[in-house]
Amino acid sequence: MTTWPAPTLWVMTTASLHITLITETFPPEINGVANTLGRLCDGLRARGHQVELVRPRQGSDQSRPSDDGLMLCRGWPLPGYPGLQWGQSSMHKLLRRWTRQRPDVLYIATEGPLGLSALRAARRLGISVVSGFHTNFQQYSNQYGLGMLSRVLTHYLRWFHNRSTLTLVPSASQRMELERRHFERLGMLARGVDSQLFHPARRDNGLRESWALNSEQIAVLHVGRLAQEKNLGLLKRCFETLQDTYPLRQMKLIIVGDGPQRAMLEKELPEAIFCGTLRGEELARHYASGDVFLFPSLTETFGNVVLEAMASGLGVVAYDQAAATQHIRHGYSGVLAMPGDEEAFCDAAKWLLEEPESLRRVRLNARQHASRQGWPAIIEQFERQLRGVCGEQPVIAAQSRLI
Repeated sequence: MTTWPAPTLWVMTTASLHITLITETFPPEINGVANTLGRLCDGLRARGHQVELVRPRQGSDQSRPSDDGLMLCRGWPLPGYPGLQWGQSSMHKLLRRWTRQRPDVLYIATEGPLGLSALRAARRLGISVVSGFHTNFQQYSNQYGLGMLSRVLTHYLRWFHNRSTLTLVPSASQRMELERRHFERLGMLARGVDSQLFHPARRDNGLRESWALNSEQIAVLHVGRLAQEKNLGLLKRCFETLQDTYPLRQMKLIIVGDGPQRAMLEKELPEAIFCGTLRGEELARHYASGDVFLFPSLTETFGNVVLEAMASGLGVVAYDQAAATQHIRHGYSGVLAMPGDEEAFCDAAKWLLEEPESLRRVRLNARQHASRQGWPAIIEQFERQLRGVCGEQPVIAAQSRLI
């Protein structure tokens, strides 16, 4: 009888990467970009990668020194955004650091002076670059009546991102918009939600009682930065429409967040409850204690709060773009309106409250959908995208005089 050799067990090992993440905002700062980057950074480290972070020094850093995993630079205040900053250009420091310890790939999350200096240093050293399109700065400038600045910003952002090997965008609608504006080499990286933190079980009747609401009454919630680009005039109009349509139903407007328009909103909405900035379990408790979530913004690249509200079991009213397009099925797991159609937005909110069973069904479906949108699969995809560009030379374009 022939004796065959024992089969060889092949174990495929995947080398860890040295990844450098460059950003001008990071936790504990509170915004969607910081939250996303914190998740990606923690996720990559959990998968065994060496992640170096380059960011401006925050107030909590005090005299904290830089080390192998963290490079701190000076930050400059960002006008109109207290607590946020531009990072100082640090090209020569980055060149020295990366010559001594070369990353496999960079992820540049912000396009300010720090991001630009990282892009220039990477091109000088031949390091592959992935960039992220996280914020619609060009749309923000339109909201502030600066149309000419919008064109300049669009030109700069296209110039910046077209010099990376790959640019990641969070939604299909954002990708289509950028392709229309001639951005090149675009890939998709969606966002996830912590569906254990944001959970209907965190509903707190004591909190609702402090809002003067019982279990049958309606808490209309909004979470976000209180700034002009968030289209908060529609928040006021829509809530007043709901009150006029359903005069016999007790409802309260609950606003979580802070920003330059808070004082104005407090004057215009004297009966609304302003909770300020919340985070973690306290934020999750407020979400879960609401019933309807109004999200009138037209400037989001994604809108993390949409998924957080859905995971918390709220009926979301939003414009049909970004995260809402990706995750809401109209009339099933939320309600949508065509972007910019304020009357349709208000009508969608009215439909949601027309029948108690409709709201109950939408809230249940929203939770079921959001509970499947975890971060692990997104981090795994991000890892594949970073591996895919390793070893590729940065894109050299004809109009590269700034580099």
